[in-house]
Amino acid sequence: MMTLPKDFLWGGALAAHQFEGGWNEAGKGPSVVDVMTAGAHGVPRQITETIEEDKFYPNHEAIDFYHRYKEDIAMFAEMGLKCLRTSIGWSRIFPKGDEAEPNEAGLQFYDDVFDELLKHGIEPVITLSHFEMPLHLAREYGGFRSRKVAEYFTKFAEVCFNRYKDKVTYWMTFNEINNKMDVNNPLFLWTNSGVSVKEGENAKEVMYQAGHHELLASAWAVAKGKEINPAFQIGAMVSHVPIYPYSSNPEDVMLAEEYMRQRYFFPDVQVRGYYPSYALKEFEREGYHIPFEKGDEESLRKGKVDYLGFSYYMSTTVKSDTVSDHNGDIVNGALPHGVDNPYIKSSDWG
Repeated sequence: MMTLPKDFLWGGALAAHQFEGGWNEAGKGPSVVDVMTAGAHGVPRQITETIEEDKFYPNHEAIDFYHRYKEDIAMFAEMGLKCLRTSIGWSRIFPKGDEAEPNEAGLQFYDDVFDELLKHGIEPVITLSHFEMPLHLAREYGGFRSRKVAEYFTKFAEVCFNRYKDKVTYWMTFNEINNKMDVNNPLFLWTNSGVSVKEGENAKEVMYQAGHHELLASAWAVAKGKEINPAFQIGAMVSHVPIYPYSSNPEDVMLAEEYMRQRYFFPDVQVRGYYPSYALKEFEREGYHIPFEKGDEESLRKGKVDYLGFSYYMSTTVKSDTVSDHNGDIVNGALPHGVDNPYIKSSDWG
């Protein structure tokens, strides 16, 4: 019989923007998701230029954890859960992202939350960036297009590591960093990186350029965290959507392998500390300009993560001789060669 180890962390997960509410309280600035409207199955979310009164932004209030965290944590503990994965709202600590000093009210809020979790014997597992970049950094700097934003992220991480070094052991740098590989969905580049693709630009090249700065930001943060507390466990987080070949036809099998690179590229770099050869070949073949600077390779080596977290929502199946016309209705990866898997059931969401 197999049993879980006694110190297994059985818990739950949320993100600051998903449940806190209090989106503009105590000095918090707007984030990239604070200008995203609600969506539904078949109704995509929208990014608005400003907060519009006639639009519904679900994260502005959410479940009001900001004001109710004590009772919410008490109920969480009553369920017997031993860890909570959540995030620190970046714009609660640095409202615009480029300030010289952090917002003390924001720092104190997370002090209070972590104290409450620990009081109930719940281990905090904390993500530094879960789609919560300060809106100012996206609008004024182009998000992670700018190397400067990677530096601002590292400063934010350093402030958090120093402040909570005795309360938090388990950290993650970015949530589902590989989502933006789906360049056909502009929401992913916006939420992950604060990036909007301009007309005439190659979206995939822009994604890789911003991704390089994000990978550097992750590596710089890991290195800084280890200096502050060598006992920290700092990980990466990816969206893991396995892609199955439709059949044993070698072309189907190879196609599935090639598509899986979209899931693996970012963790490949974060775990191994260098760019995989298949990515370098793609950059060369497509003529992509990736903004490498002197010292970047060493930074990636020094900033390897300790563990890998993943979300498993669904799987996708691909068939080499099929070109799908998804017209926005398919949720399971929306790959050009995606087909229904005849061997498993699918949900109402596909």
